[in-house]
Amino acid sequence: MKRVTRMLPALVALAAASACAAQSAPAFQAQSAVVVPAAVTTSPTAAPKATPTSGSGVARTAKKVKLGIADITPMGEKTEKVGVGFPIIVTFDRDVKNKAQVEALLDVQPEKPVEGAWRWVSKRKVIYRTKTYWKPYQKVRFTARLSELPGNTGAKDVSRTFAVGAKNISVVNTRTHQMKVYRNGKLAKKIPISAGKGGLIRNGVDVYLTTSGVHLTMGKKAVETMTSSWMGVTDPKDPRYYKEEIPWAVRISDSGEYVHQSAGYYQYLGRSNQSHGCVRATPAGAKWFYKITQRGDVVKITGTKRKLQWNNGWSYWQLNWTQWKKGSALKSS
Repeated sequence: MKRVTRMLPALVALAAASACAAQSAPAFQAQSAVVVPAAVTTSPTAAPKATPTSGSGVARTAKKVKLGIADITPMGEKTEKVGVGFPIIVTFDRDVKNKAQVEALLDVQPEKPVEGAWRWVSKRKVIYRTKTYWKPYQKVRFTARLSELPGNTGAKDVSRTFAVGAKNISVVNTRTHQMKVYRNGKLAKKIPISAGKGGLIRNGVDVYLTTSGVHLTMGKKAVETMTSSWMGVTDPKDPRYYKEEIPWAVRISDSGEYVHQSAGYYQYLGRSNQSHGCVRATPAGAKWFYKITQRGDVVKITGTKRKLQWNNGWSYWQLNWTQWKKGSALKSS
């Protein structure tokens, strides 16, 4: 029997999209990243001082803020625990003119030291990744010393502390149709799966294949609405149309790949690849995986001819350490 299309979202160009589509953007238990104004500081809150005025009643020129932070991902220690692969993603509120100067003011202090480096991915966004995975069960302190940036006299230093949880590393073998989940180095569960079957070529890319490589979990939803809109099918009368509520959906890329509960067709799990790009799991396995997932957990997928691109979601571990460091604005010592 021919399988009915059932899967996930494509938030990038169709050429890179998987054959799945969710209605909503990536989410982590209905939470989103917190915006960090430039004036945020780690010091105790004080009452605002009145702006000095001249004798004519005109306010004097305030201290200048040339650069602030618009967003930091992930969220702080009181909101979530993150996986051992998690990146620190900093988005500034305007284009950064002197990247090296700004990068030198960004500090990362883990309780359990590990080498790391920043990589600029746009004029406003820089990402921190470690050489090897973070050690589990620790706190990591990030500080942007923006007050020390020349000409940025009105800015405040910004800090955030992250809490690293358990070391969750999942290995998906699309040839044996199994997912093995390791927690803190020990095999915790084997889950029968069905991955992408292939067969739909878009701009030279088989978008029905699951991407092989080191993924990171980016978010999760207990129920995700998945539709056929990613391939331009929005008419319910079209035989290719679908709109389904999929349980226990954990996103692992921007191109619409998830680990989620299979919408029926359980006879294929552990036996063959029948999905349109996602990793389908048993109801019990998908629910268990959903509950233990932290953003930044590692999901390694093997066995397909479609390679995961390093900038597809949080797939930064696709670059080796030498390649990653080339994105830094600071000269290597």
